[in-house]
Amino acid sequence: MTQFQRASADSQPLRTPADYQAQLDEKCERLTRLFAGYPLPKLEVHASPAEYYRMRAEFRIWHEVDDLFHCMYAPATREIIRVDQFPTASRLINQLMPVLLEGLRPQPVLRRKLFQIDYLSTQSGQICVSLLYHRKLETEWQQAAEALQADLRAKGFDLQLIGRAHKQKICLGNDFVVEQLNVAGRQFTYKQVENSFTQPNAAINEQMLGWALDVTRGSEGDLLELYCGNGNFSIALAQNFRKVLATEIAKPSVDSAQYNIAANGVDNLIILRMSAEEFTMAMRGEREFNRLKGVDLSAYQCNTIFVDPPRAGLDDATVRLVQDYDNILYISCNPETLQANMQVLGETHEIARFALFDQFPWTHHMEAGVYLKRKAG
Repeated sequence: MTQFQRASADSQPLRTPADYQAQLDEKCERLTRLFAGYPLPKLEVHASPAEYYRMRAEFRIWHEVDDLFHCMYAPATREIIRVDQFPTASRLINQLMPVLLEGLRPQPVLRRKLFQIDYLSTQSGQICVSLLYHRKLETEWQQAAEALQADLRAKGFDLQLIGRAHKQKICLGNDFVVEQLNVAGRQFTYKQVENSFTQPNAAINEQMLGWALDVTRGSEGDLLELYCGNGNFSIALAQNFRKVLATEIAKPSVDSAQYNIAANGVDNLIILRMSAEEFTMAMRGEREFNRLKGVDLSAYQCNTIFVDPPRAGLDDATVRLVQDYDNILYISCNPETLQANMQVLGETHEIARFALFDQFPWTHHMEAGVYLKRKAG
């Protein structure tokens, strides 16, 4: 390829606060229309920073002779777009991008067959970089990568470098970063592992946690959370409940959750490594699981359930399980599947709080939150 379409801070169309507000207003209107069939409280709108908001970013790498560039593919045309700066990503990612390439360019052993770079950054100043290759990584690669990591750290980057290839993962230190989130006057610590799910927009994550704390303030009894990930919500919400029982299927996320429980001094939260579907079967007495040995489910008086499911929403059995709880806190990355689940949940519950979280500015995607209370009578 001989020509790139450039995508950089200088070549991006100028975006103004009015532009951001216009796209946010359109999302508010669209979300309100989607739930027009239900009595709705006032929509609580949580705006994102208009730029430098995304803590994770992935770029393909394009090679030209002895040079290389970050690039992306245009969704419609598959045109390769050179990316020198990316205002969607955090300032830390933007600061590191050109410096990292400067370190890679003079090193053939680090450049060869490199096809992708993944960045995971934090508000706390830590960053993890994964270099992905279409070849086996040998000792020579590791030695060069260690020298590069040392050079980047000397330049002030609190960085962890990882090499990935087929059935290979070489960590030059840790494979995680530690994030600090400020929520309702308190600081929370979260271990976030490379190649595992974390909330991409840290500012919106803080707002979601603050909203969830507010709507559950004064709750009675215990909390059950499905799909708890690294404990992002359950750790913050534990202060509002007597006890918290949470489930997660991915082992790296469960391990991170245990780390985060200890780091935040939470003593009333247990994480079970189970899928939502498995836990539903256990709660209904349809199947016994060795992973539940020593856990007395009857000791929990869960009046409230929290779910933050994948884009597909809740499966039919889990929707019916969720319906058994007086209070339902539901965060959705896909309001359309939330609306589909509401066709069942709305039979027994009503929307007491309703929120929009602009997790992905400048896209059609939006995050929604509802707090449902059982209907009287």
